[in-house]
Amino acid sequence: MSQPPSLPGGSGQRAAGAPVRKLRSPSKRPAAPGFGMLRRSVSTTAIKENRPANTAEQPKRPRPGAVMPPPLSRLKRNVAGSAANIATGATGSARPKAPVVAAALAPSAAGKRKPWDLQGRIHDLEERMKGLSGEKEQLSLQSTTRLQELEKVVAELNEEHTKTAKLSATVSELQLALSTTEAKLTSAVSERDSLALQLTSATEQVATLQRSLAEVTGALAGLRCERTALMAAQESLEDQRATLAADKGRLESLVADLRAKVAEQQEELNASEQDRRALHNSLQELKCSHTSGNIRVFCRLRPLLPSEKAPQRPFLLLPDERTVEVLRTDPEAQRETVLTFSFDRVFPGVASQAEVYTEVSQLVQSALDGYHVCIFAYGQTGAGKTHTMEGDEDDELRGIIPRALHQVFEASLKQPQWTYTMVASFVEVYNETLRDLLVPPSQADKAPPLQLKMTSKDGPVTVASLTEVPVQSAQQIGQLLRCARKNRAVAATKCNERSSRSHSVFRLDITGHNAHTGLGCRGRLNLVDLAGSERLSESQSAGARLREAQNINRSLANLGNVILALSNRADHVPYRNSKLTHLLMDSLGGNSKTLMLLNISPREENIGETINSLRFATTVNQCQIGTARKNL
Repeated sequence: MSQPPSLPGGSGQRAAGAPVRKLRSPSKRPAAPGFGMLRRSVSTTAIKENRPANTAEQPKRPRPGAVMPPPLSRLKRNVAGSAANIATGATGSARPKAPVVAAALAPSAAGKRKPWDLQGRIHDLEERMKGLSGEKEQLSLQSTTRLQELEKVVAELNEEHTKTAKLSATVSELQLALSTTEAKLTSAVSERDSLALQLTSATEQVATLQRSLAEVTGALAGLRCERTALMAAQESLEDQRATLAADKGRLESLVADLRAKVAEQQEELNASEQDRRALHNSLQELKCSHTSGNIRVFCRLRPLLPSEKAPQRPFLLLPDERTVEVLRTDPEAQRETVLTFSFDRVFPGVASQAEVYTEVSQLVQSALDGYHVCIFAYGQTGAGKTHTMEGDEDDELRGIIPRALHQVFEASLKQPQWTYTMVASFVEVYNETLRDLLVPPSQADKAPPLQLKMTSKDGPVTVASLTEVPVQSAQQIGQLLRCARKNRAVAATKCNERSSRSHSVFRLDITGHNAHTGLGCRGRLNLVDLAGSERLSESQSAGARLREAQNINRSLANLGNVILALSNRADHVPYRNSKLTHLLMDSLGGNSKTLMLLNISPREENIGETINSLRFATTVNQCQIGTARKNL
């Protein structure tokens, strides 16, 4: 029987002389790398996570805001790597050992079994199988141990994961608390700063209040002293009040008696006022009794101007206050003739404006008493009419018009029981045309024409469309006079460098009322400045000046005709022949107190005009116009 061929590398029987190869004990085989690596990885990770490898090396604190990888992710990566190693060791542990087993089963090169030594080779294989079985059991035991360790590690990892989640929640809570705390800290810092400012302000306020308290304390002490004094004064006043109360009864009875006396005296005063007005009117009438007429005439001689030559011998003599004598040489008879004229009052050239007005003032008072009063200046050009009526801005040189108006206002204030209303107007007669002197020249063309009207046959003469201004003071009238002076027609002639080329009439209507007696009165004051008469041969006027002179002379001639008709007591008086006489109809017609102020020139060259003016004034002085009546 033939022997079976032995397996290569060994048989049931070892070849003779072959070296015996000692198999590696399963217990001495190296452990699977996966388990050792897993343990080292887990332990290393635990060491890295829990403490530094070297006590000298301290863990670095993460910077605020730095992002650190969570420990759980690293543990998961380590566990995953360990599991992979275990799987690799469990499934492939035989593969690395296969060459070793084959080497163990195969006979050594020196003692290789013969191919036909199957029994030996089987024996070898069985031995090898036993070794591998033991090694397998050892590996299984190691695998079980490793799996248990892995499960323990996984449990630890889960526990660590739970702790990590709790720590993360705690960290989030702490971060939120930190943010809240920081916000509170910021708010607290702001509040602290605000409180510091408030403290500073409060400190200042306390200091201020302390100072105020000190002042108030001092003031309180003073007030207490004053209170004590006031209480003492109050006691004194109480005593005085009792005394005054006792006197009150006596005074009330005394007041009643005084009121009765005042009422009685008021009645006496009213009666005295009526008597005064009656006596004043009688006095004015008596001053006219020495003449045959009731138009009073004053004559005023103008002084020589510095540019005028004095006559070689005086030709105008004023022997007394009522007489004017004119020495005139008759060239044919070669002898002097003395012409004598008598008037109510004659003023020399040295008489002041105040002296002239003193004689006129009594007549002005009649306007307040309810009479119509007319004062007009007459005379040749350059005789001083405008100076007498208007004067100058200087107080001493004021004329009759401003002085009369001042007197009217002063007298009205001295009669408190009377209330007066005054309305002023100013009109001129220029070339037989009425012009409103209170209308500015720029508006004169737009103003309606002025017309003379009479409400009845015996009624007053009114000027339609004339500006009438209510006045309340002499200063206001002064402004009106200045306005009228600018608007009045004035031009230079050979006789006068500033000759008035029109007749001007200032009118002041006065209405009075007595509240105690219920009486009333209506007076009117007409102040007239006539244009000067002049000889055309001497004035050498031409053109517009010639026409003005002709109209002036014509109106003055008509005034003479009216005076002549009144003197002759004619049935018809030609008032309407000129605008001037028509306007002065109330003053010349009988119901007015009229004064003519004649102005004469001291120049010998004007002696002819002077004599004519004196003769005309004498005629006026002899004119009877009736007795003035009071207007109620």
